[in-house]
Amino acid sequence: VSGEAEADFEKGYRVNLDGTRQLFEAIRRVGAGYKPRVVFTSSIAVFGAPFPGAIGDEFLSAPLTSYGTQKAMAELLLADYTRRGFFDGIGIRLPTVCVRPGKPNRAASGFFSGIIREPLNGQEAVLPVSEDVRHWHASPRAAVGFLLHAAALAGERIGPRRNLTMPGLSVTIAEQIAALRRVAGDAPARLIRREPDPAIMRIVKGWPQNFDAQRARELGFRADASFDEIIRIYMQEELRT
Repeated sequence: VSGEAEADFEKGYRVNLDGTRQLFEAIRRVGAGYKPRVVFTSSIAVFGAPFPGAIGDEFLSAPLTSYGTQKAMAELLLADYTRRGFFDGIGIRLPTVCVRPGKPNRAASGFFSGIIREPLNGQEAVLPVSEDVRHWHASPRAAVGFLLHAAALAGERIGPRRNLTMPGLSVTIAEQIAALRRVAGDAPARLIRREPDPAIMRIVKGWPQNFDAQRARELGFRADASFDEIIRIYMQEELRT
């Protein structure tokens, strides 16, 4: 994940690039007409600042993190292996998935979920960046929908450009917290503790904030309607008693 890939250079490349290529090579070596659909989960981290107000489908991929670089390399591999006929690939650049269930991982983006998930479970959450930080989100339910839709999408409709950005919601931290108050009341929001982290802030500063995912929408990919809905989905699926 992003934070760990930045902290451990060799591990990041071993997992995100070498592991991906080994998988692609294993498929290629089967031969005998075997040509499966490969759905690759890429990331909006393939884009680097400076950004326009909304990143369109023609925006240059120029990552500013090791994780984003590894994902961008894998996108090129996917496109080339597809062009050569080794498999039928599609790469989908997922928004940050929020609210992630379970325990926090070492992703630099983990706090986006943490400031919702932990308070809803009665636990304190640390917010390491300012509330004006804006980011691109999708619920786990929407992300699964993207994967399923990508798996069934006809290759002729995708065309030769095999990697595309998924639709999502662009919201600020302040808007996330406001949605938390609307959906769950004031008590959970009071469990968010502001504790600036320069390392996290430096990484987040280089992330994109908003997209115009026109191509994905035209191909039938659908995002969440609001951040309130994202919180309700988490509560329905993870807080059931």
